[in-house]
Amino acid sequence: MKIEKNSVVSFHYRLSNSKGEEIENSRNADPMTYLHGHKGIIAGLELEMAGREAGESFSATIAPEMAYGSRRDDAIQRIQMKAVTTRGKLKPGMIISVNTEKGPRQVQVIKAGRTVVDVDNNHPLAGETVTFEVEVAEVRESTPEERTHGHAHGPGGHNH
Repeated sequence: MKIEKNSVVSFHYRLSNSKGEEIENSRNADPMTYLHGHKGIIAGLELEMAGREAGESFSATIAPEMAYGSRRDDAIQRIQMKAVTTRGKLKPGMIISVNTEKGPRQVQVIKAGRTVVDVDNNHPLAGETVTFEVEVAEVRESTPEERTHGHAHGPGGHNH
């Protein structure tokens, strides 16, 4: 079965940045699973997955616009320390969780003071050209429930 809209796809991947440094690798865990055509993975990788089949391996180099976006200079923000849900001493470069009007969000610390913290809201890979080494593990038809919900369900059904 080829990957097309509404296919449920499971795959292993190795993600590296433009310098070839490994960022993530799914090999020591379960494969990533998503519902194709429903924006469950970055746009560039979803385009590269279309038409592939279980057992296929491929490499895809994806520009920032189709990956994690361009870096935005206006994404730097000063927030009150009381919004930070991560506990402990904050250091530049740390990824922390903060409460926002739209729910919890992860941001990167630029500078931490006693009552405020300067954070970068850009995705850590924003502005980067990334490469995925992919092995498609499984492709199956989605269930009506998965299509209605817009995402794949795990073994045994609904898991959210």
